[in-house]
Amino acid sequence: MTVKKIRQILKDTAYSRTGGSAEELKCAEYLVSKCAEMGLEAKIWPFKVDMADVKSASFTVDGKNIACRGYLCCGSGEAEAELYYLRNTDPHSLSQCRGKIVMIDGYLGYWMYHDLLENGAVGFVTYDGDANYSDRDIDRRELRSYVSEGNKILGVNINAKDAIALIQSGAGRAKISIEQEEYEGESRDVVLDMPGDIPETVVFTAHYDSTFLSQGAYDNMSGSIGLLGIAEYFTKHPHRHSLRFIWCGSEERGLLGSKAYAASLSEEELKKLVLNINLDMIGSIMGRFIACCTSEDKLVHYIQYFAQELGFGIAVNQDVYSSDSTPFADKGVPAVSFARLAPHNTATIHNSYDTAKVMSAPQTAKDIDFICAFADRMANAAKCPVGREIPENVKKKLDYYLCREREKK
Repeated sequence: MTVKKIRQILKDTAYSRTGGSAEELKCAEYLVSKCAEMGLEAKIWPFKVDMADVKSASFTVDGKNIACRGYLCCGSGEAEAELYYLRNTDPHSLSQCRGKIVMIDGYLGYWMYHDLLENGAVGFVTYDGDANYSDRDIDRRELRSYVSEGNKILGVNINAKDAIALIQSGAGRAKISIEQEEYEGESRDVVLDMPGDIPETVVFTAHYDSTFLSQGAYDNMSGSIGLLGIAEYFTKHPHRHSLRFIWCGSEERGLLGSKAYAASLSEEELKKLVLNINLDMIGSIMGRFIACCTSEDKLVHYIQYFAQELGFGIAVNQDVYSSDSTPFADKGVPAVSFARLAPHNTATIHNSYDTAKVMSAPQTAKDIDFICAFADRMANAAKCPVGREIPENVKKKLDYYLCREREKK
């Protein structure tokens, strides 16, 4: 993958492409065309997703209107109550949520949402952005179906500057009003198969969708370019193992594309997958390169040694990575995610600052070259050296990540 090609792809895909949107489909078709230019036939693999169109959303506090975006898929209606800022999540603090519209820090995760429900909250408020930035951007968020489990209360997202002002002013009575249409839509994975001499398959993944405000150059057109680069490499080099490339849709909505694809595979099909290599955020100007192995720890040491052999700087650990590797690992397929993690003050994600400006095309090419070298060793192994089992300590981490069990802290 040349520097010139990388820059052109970043330019061609400089638009938001949220899961299930027309822009996501546009990008899926673009990826298919990029494969076709290499003489490869990729196909779009559709899957169902929850969708919503918010017709109107308002948030008022003590009669003053606060700029907001209503949460997708949180229902329609009105909620009016005292505004309560949940500073801590100890039992006493949570008990104060009853009958309140509750403001929380950070994302609305599964356990936080169910804490709000169990403690009687009637609505919720989240905030994003940065108090030190000049913009007043507000991201569009959703109440994910696997979070709500059908139990919905109304919620809005606001800018951090407004959140601070509300708490400083000692805000009292709040009201949320939302009208939206909820329906079943369609998102897409893009799938490319490159058969080898044997049916055992190395599966490569990267998501190509972005969040609402973001062009997603770093997160994660960079990884999608990486997959194109790896596919291009193997058009010119032999591979004993079969190869499958999946550009995943709706990752930013909760790994929906990889979850749907992994769930669609039979036990026999899953047994043929010997390793998942996932790319999520590579090639940034700044930052360190990492590998996160959701596998036996022998892979950690292998990658450390391999990188030293090639003179490529890397930090490797055994853990669960918040990306499309996780659904495959949860199905028993050992996985490794590669990423270049930039410091927050040099490249941020999930906002309007994620553009090609934070990217280095030469560094992206170098990162791809290293991943191709590793992939070549796996694809041409007499037998994939990575054990086809997930250790018990990693299974426990998967249970925590996928909210099957709550981690005690």
